[in-house]
Amino acid sequence: MASVTIHSLKALAIFKTLYEAGSASQAARILGITQSGVSRSLAQLEENLGIQLFLREKNRLVATPEAGELYDEILRLMGNIEELRHSVLALKEFGTSRLRIASIPGLSFGFVPRLVAALLEENRRFSVSLDMMSSHEVQLAVESSHADIGFVTLPVASRVLEVEPWFTTEAVCLMPATHPLSAKARIGVEDLRDQHLVISNQPSISTNPLLELTTRHGIRIAGKTEANIGTIASLVANGVGITVMNPVTARDQLSPRDEVAVRPFHPAMAFGFGLVYRGEWKRARALEFLRERGRELLPRYTGSPV
Repeated sequence: MASVTIHSLKALAIFKTLYEAGSASQAARILGITQSGVSRSLAQLEENLGIQLFLREKNRLVATPEAGELYDEILRLMGNIEELRHSVLALKEFGTSRLRIASIPGLSFGFVPRLVAALLEENRRFSVSLDMMSSHEVQLAVESSHADIGFVTLPVASRVLEVEPWFTTEAVCLMPATHPLSAKARIGVEDLRDQHLVISNQPSISTNPLLELTTRHGIRIAGKTEANIGTIASLVANGVGITVMNPVTARDQLSPRDEVAVRPFHPAMAFGFGLVYRGEWKRARALEFLRERGRELLPRYTGSPV
């Protein structure tokens, strides 16, 4: 069985150049060694591997099919080595070469992707996975080590995880720019009377804070459309109805839209967001990097630092 040593690795590098150059003389010029050195290295490699890599025909070398396969394997090996090099650089910079993030939908349309982009600006070969799921699913994913860091809706209680509150926002009201309520500077719960509401899908009405609020104030609505949170702003823009949501999600979804009016809403409806992670991640450099960039990013959403 062929053995792999530092010398055979050097011979593989010479073979790669020879295969690409097409002649021993050209390979020697590229490598800065003698032509006899190239030929000797090739002969030793063929003996070590037990296969013929080139046919000698009239003072020229003709690559065999085995040489083509070996060349492809060398390219794959070089790719793996380069990936390993970048992983080592990421380890030096962040203490890890990969990061698995789980995030609630409300932060997944712009806020968290911007943090991922900032991380990759530091090291483009850093491996990141980002999964969008409910807050409870995020918690379970981090607890089970299927994710390293999770962005959740607060409050969260866990005996296993570190829970780090990040920021709290107050809900805003979204409506078509042509809607009569857009003339008002602030929207109150009373203004929702006889309006068609667009709300996020929930297991039951009792878990939707907006419907809880209208019920508590005796506000009868005209109807409701339930939708995935990622489509709510688009539904409002297309005149389906009005909604109340946190300003982070609203800003991310509405940046390209001027057909939607955004107004403050009262009484205040607070949305709290935070991070969850296992204890061994508490002082991870990657986590600290996300904290710092998150603090820089938050004012554009909340108007104030963390």
